[in-house]
Amino acid sequence: MAVAQAVTQARAKYVPHAYQRYCINRLLTDETLGLFLDMGLGKTVITLTAVNDLKYNRFAVGKVLVIAPKKVAEATWSKEAAKWEHLKLLRVVPVLGSQQKRIRALNTPGDVWVISRDNLAWLVNYYRNAWPFDMVVIDELSSFKNHQAQRFKVLTWVRPHIKRVVGLTGTPAPNGLLDLWAQIFLLDQGQRLEKFITHYRTKYFEKNYNGFSYTAKPGADEVIHSKIADICISMKSEDYLELPDAIPNVIPVVLDAKAQKLYERMEKELLLQIEDTEITATSAAVLTGKLLQLCNGALYDEERNVHEIHANKIEAFLELIEQLNGKPALVFYSYQHDLARIKKALEPTRLRVRELKTMQDQDDWNAGQIDVLLAHPASAGHGLNLQDGGNHVVWYGLPWSLELYQQANKRLHRQGQKQKVILHHLVVQGGADEDVMAALEGKAATQDKLLEALKARIERVKGE
Repeated sequence: MAVAQAVTQARAKYVPHAYQRYCINRLLTDETLGLFLDMGLGKTVITLTAVNDLKYNRFAVGKVLVIAPKKVAEATWSKEAAKWEHLKLLRVVPVLGSQQKRIRALNTPGDVWVISRDNLAWLVNYYRNAWPFDMVVIDELSSFKNHQAQRFKVLTWVRPHIKRVVGLTGTPAPNGLLDLWAQIFLLDQGQRLEKFITHYRTKYFEKNYNGFSYTAKPGADEVIHSKIADICISMKSEDYLELPDAIPNVIPVVLDAKAQKLYERMEKELLLQIEDTEITATSAAVLTGKLLQLCNGALYDEERNVHEIHANKIEAFLELIEQLNGKPALVFYSYQHDLARIKKALEPTRLRVRELKTMQDQDDWNAGQIDVLLAHPASAGHGLNLQDGGNHVVWYGLPWSLELYQQANKRLHRQGQKQKVILHHLVVQGGADEDVMAALEGKAATQDKLLEALKARIERVKGE
C-alpha cells in the first residue's frame, strides 16, 4: 500500500551540503570508514549516494549488504532510495520475514540487500564459505560494541571476505572508550586498537579496585582518537551552520502483514460508516483521530476501553531511543493509551523516564536528570523552557494543529539552546500519519486540509 505509493511519488533532486559531499567523497576513496554523524545529518542518503557511484560509475562494488535494526531495515533504506532522483537505478531489497521469504529476497536481483541484525547469524550460516557481499554497511555500528555478542562474532568470521566496510552511528562510545574496540575491529580487523580486547585494555586502561571495571589511563583518550582519526569522520549537528536550526527527521514505520490487514479493515469500516453523510469539521476530527490512534497501535472503543492493534510503532520508537544512545529525548504522545504503552515499553531499559507534570520535572530535565521526558503537546505548548535538557524531539503521535506542533517544538528550539534541534517523526506508511506529516511539512495543517485529506482517503477506500 504505502511503500508502492511512496515509490511512485516524484523524486527529489539531491543537492548535498558541503559536509555531506565530503563524506560521500571519503566513502568513494576509503575502503574502510566510520561515519560518526549525529542523527538527522543524512547518513543514509550519503551512503546510498556513494554506493550508487561505486556500483554504476566506478564498478568498484558488486553486492552491498546493509545490516540495520529491524524497523530501520523494514523501511528507512528503501524509502530513502525511492526519494531521490539520482538513486532511481538503485534496487534496494529488504531481506525480512520468514526464512523462505529471506531466501527469496537474497535471490532477487538487486544492488543493496538490507537485513536486520537479528538475522545476521542466519545469513552468515546460510552462505558459509560463499559470502557474496563485497561491501557491508553496518547501520548503528554502536550496537556491535559488545565483543562477546553473537552478532559481533559472526561478522568477524566473514570480515576477511569483505572489501569495503562502512560503520554508521551517532554515538560510538556512549559508555566510554572500552565500547570502541569491537566497533573499530570490525572496520580495520585490529590494525589500530590491537588485535585483542585484552591487549587494548592493558595498553589504555587501568583495572579499578573492584576488579570488574576499567578507567582510561591519563591521555588515553587523545591517543585512541588520533589512532582512529584516519578511518573515522566525527560530526556533531551543531558544527554545521548551513543546516536549518531545527532538522526534521521522518522515520517511516511499516506495519507487519497482520497489522496491515487489521489496519486496512478497520480503516475501511470507519471510513465507509460516513460515506453518505455530510462530513463536518467535528466528524472529520473524530474520524481522523481514530485513524491516527490506529497508526499509533491502539484504539479506544465507545466505553473508552483500549484495544491494542499492533506494536510496530512502539518497536520503531524503542529502536530510535536505542540509537540516541543515552541522549535525552522529549517525547510527544497523542493519547493516554500511547502514554501507557510507551511507559510500559521503556520499563526494561532502565532509562530515567518521567512525565512532564510539575516545575520540578522541568528543572530535573534541564539539570540532565531525565533521559526520556513524556509530554502531551497541548500541555507543553507555551511558557516551558526545556532547552537546557536536550536537543532531540520525538513525535510518537502527530497532531493536526500546526500551532500546537510548532509551539511544542519551541520547548527545545528556543533562545539558549546550544545544539541543533532534531525533530524525529514516526510515520506509519500508507496511514493517516502520512496525511498529517504532509500537511505539517507544507505548514498547512488546518481544518480545510484535514477535511481534504479525509475525503481523499474515503474516495480511495470506496474505489478499492
